[in-house]
Order: sequence, then structure tokens, then C-alpha cells
Amino acid sequence: MKVAVLALDGVFGSGLSAILDVLHTANALRGELPQPPPEWEIHTVGFRRRVTTGVGHTVHTEPAGSVADADLLVVPATTERRPDALITYVSGDTTRPARGLLTEVRSAGTPVASACTGTFLLAESGVLDGQRATTSWWLSPVFRARYPAVGLDETSMVTVSGGITTAGAAFAHLDLALSVVRTASPALAELVSRYLVVDDRPSQAAYAIPAALAQSDPTVSAFERWAREHLHEPLVVSEAARALGISERTLQRAVSRTLGTTPVRFVQDLRVEQASHLLRTTTLPLPVIARRVGYENPGTLRLLLRTRAGTTATSLRGRA
Repeated sequence: MKVAVLALDGVFGSGLSAILDVLHTANALRGELPQPPPEWEIHTVGFRRRVTTGVGHTVHTEPAGSVADADLLVVPATTERRPDALITYVSGDTTRPARGLLTEVRSAGTPVASACTGTFLLAESGVLDGQRATTSWWLSPVFRARYPAVGLDETSMVTVSGGITTAGAAFAHLDLALSVVRTASPALAELVSRYLVVDDRPSQAAYAIPAALAQSDPTVSAFERWAREHLHEPLVVSEAARALGISERTLQRAVSRTLGTTPVRFVQDLRVEQASHLLRTTTLPLPVIARRVGYENPGTLRLLLRTRAGTTATSLRGRA
């Protein structure tokens, strides 16, 4: 999965670092799972080759145009916290290229994620219209007044709506990055959360990490592990629940509450993910790959790749 992290002048340095650190840590730890998800390909992009964070650090970036084939665009916050100045910033000429980029990638169906004041940039570009979102709690009145078309819930730490993930204040960038990992693997997100607990973080960070952990349901983590181990077999949800020692209804509710989907669709996503990885990295014939991910008929896999991933087996092979 290719992730592009957009760094603009004045970017909130800790937010940018948190996103990069969580994703790189997930890559480092993924091998500890029996059936790990594919590796994340992480790129820091910008409209200038070097940008300066809000505290004066220099960040080297790749051209923003390279996000065209990204699977996810992440927009960290800016350090501007004053409401009037923030609105001036996100609506001004300085951020016009970023707003255009957001409109372009969303038109192409690319998922987008942001946290804290970064959500204002998303809202200003119009990509949040008709969606649910969250932002820094103390900025909620000005956000709600300026963007009435957005369903704001400032009580949430992380929201996912229509392919857009938003997170709350400051160190909620950690929650945002963990939610990206959790989409691919709840078990890996839980593992990363445990490894990244640091005692001397500021109090808001100490609050944000438990909030992220609270969203990672142990039932879903166990189901993911079971599903990956049985990916080559037909899925029977009742059998999965029995293997986990819970009722089918409990499993359905846990997956819905944590991931916003059903067990069947979640396993389909795991199968599409693994099939895409095999198509990119091996020369195995499609029928063999289909059987490895639980489908006797390769046509079923072709259909899922097209409808769930917006791609084809031929296209994935071409990327390899």
C-alpha cells in the first residue's frame, strides 16, 4: 500500500513525525504476525523540495504530483491554532495547490486522512461536504459555523466516513496513524500501540494512545488472526465465532463496531489485499492465487479486485 504524507510549510512537526513513526513501526513489526499484511510504501511529499515545519525544522519532500498512484493521502495539521488566522491560511493562496490536490485525489476515489487543524484544509477544499468528521475540540464552534455541510462530531477521537478519516487534536495524529494500520490489521495496530507506549510523553499523548487502544477490539484482533490462518478456506462466520468461543452475533457486532463493516466483507478485504500482494510480488497464475485466498473460481477474485480495489489482475501484474 502506497501512502503519501503531504508536508506543507508550517506543518505540525510532531503530527508529521507521529504518522511516519507509526507506519514505519508497523512495517518493522508486521513480521511478528503469522500472516502479516503487505508492507506500507511511505512517501513524504510536498509542493517544494524542502519545507519548514512550524518550529523551523527542514523536511525534504518528493514532488506532490507523485501521489497520483497512492492508495492513501495523509494531511498532517498545521501549527496555526488561532481560529481567524487558521481560516485565512486554509482559504488563502498559500494552500490553493493543496486544496486542488485534495479535490483531485478524492475525484479519483483515493482515501484521505487528516487530524487536528488539517481537517480544516479538507473541509475548505469541499471534500468533507456530506461526510462525518472530527477536529480539535476547541476549534469546533468555528468549524461548525464555516462548514455546515460537514457532520461534525468533536467528541470522537477518530471518524471514518466516505473514504475520509479524520482525527482530533494534536497527538490524535497517533490515533490517525493507528487507524490506518488498523484498517489493514487490527492485530498489528494493537501490537504497534503496545510498542509505542512511552512513559515521558505529555499528558495529551498519554490520553491519545489509550483512546486508540480502546478502538481496537480484542475480539476483532482474534478474528483477524483466525481469518488470515484460514484465508484459503471458504468462510463460515458461525464456525469462526465457534473457534473464537463467542456467538456469531457477538462477532458481527464487534466487527461492525470496530471496523464499520461485516465479518464477510472484512475477510473479502483481507483476501483482496493478499491477492494483490501476490500478484505484485510473484509470478503465480491467477487461478493458483485465487485458491490461496479462498476462491475456486478466479472470476470471483477478478470481480472483487475490480469492485473493492478498483483495479485488475493485469494492472497489478503490470506494476510488478
